[in-house]
Amino acid sequence: MDKLDEIMEWKRKEIAPKIRPVSNHELNQLGKCLQGKTSFLDVLANPEELSVIAEIKRKSPSAGMIAENASAVEQARAYVNAKADALSVLTDDKFFGGQMEDLWEVNDFLTQHQRSTPTIRKDFMIEPIQVLEAVEAGSQAILLIVRALSDDELKRLRECADHANIDCLYEIHTEAELEKAILHNPRIIGVNNRDLARFVTDLSVTEELFPLIPAEIIKGSESGILCPEDAWRVRDVGADAVLCGEALMRAEDTESFIQEMKDEE
Repeated sequence: MDKLDEIMEWKRKEIAPKIRPVSNHELNQLGKCLQGKTSFLDVLANPEELSVIAEIKRKSPSAGMIAENASAVEQARAYVNAKADALSVLTDDKFFGGQMEDLWEVNDFLTQHQRSTPTIRKDFMIEPIQVLEAVEAGSQAILLIVRALSDDELKRLRECADHANIDCLYEIHTEAELEKAILHNPRIIGVNNRDLARFVTDLSVTEELFPLIPAEIIKGSESGILCPEDAWRVRDVGADAVLCGEALMRAEDTESFIQEMKDEE
C-alpha cells in the first residue's frame, strides 16, 4: 500500500462516525456567513505578483516533526504580518498534527483583527460533512485530491462547495489526474510536486504540467518550495500562486522569506 492509500484508508475510518446527510440548505445558510469576505480564488488571481499560500503544518509523513508545539494562531499572525495572501490550515491529526480547532482559532483571529486573508481547509476530503465543517469554521476553500477521489466523490464535494459558495483547489500530480480534474470544470488547480505514493518531490512536475492547464484556470505549485528561487522557478512557467509550508514553518524571518518569493529576481 502506498502512503496516500494508507492515509485515505485511515481517513475513511476516522470520519465514519461523523457521517450524516448534509442538506443544500445547511450549506447555503452557513455560506451566507462568509458573504463579503475576500474569496480564495480572488487573492490567487492577482495579476500583479505571485500569490503566497502560507501553510500551518506541525509535521508531515515526508519531513517528520517540523514544529510540534507551534501555535496555529501565532503562526497565522506571523503569516498575516508578512502579507501572505492566503493561509492553508492542516486539520488532519494523525499524519500532519493538525486539528479542526486550529481552523476555528485561525479564522476567529482573522475576524477579530479584521483581516481579509482567506483560509483553505487542508485535509483529505471525502464526505460532505467535512465541507460543512470547513464552512462552519469560516474557511473559504477546501482541498480536493484528485487521485484520492472517484468522479462521483469529486462531483458531490464540488456541489457542496458551490452551495456554500466556497472554492475548491483541485490537486493533481500527473497528466491523467489533470484530465480527470478538467472534467469537473475547476477554477483552481494545484500541481503537487510531491508524489503522494512515495513522497518524492520534484519541481519539474510543475514545469511539465502547467503548459497543459487551460489558461483561464488559476495555477498553483505546491510542495518543494524551499527557497525564493524555487518560487521564482515555478512563477516563470506560469504559476499564479505557490503553497509553502515546511520552509515557512522553519523560517527565522517569515516576512523576508515571503517578500522575496514575491519579488522579481
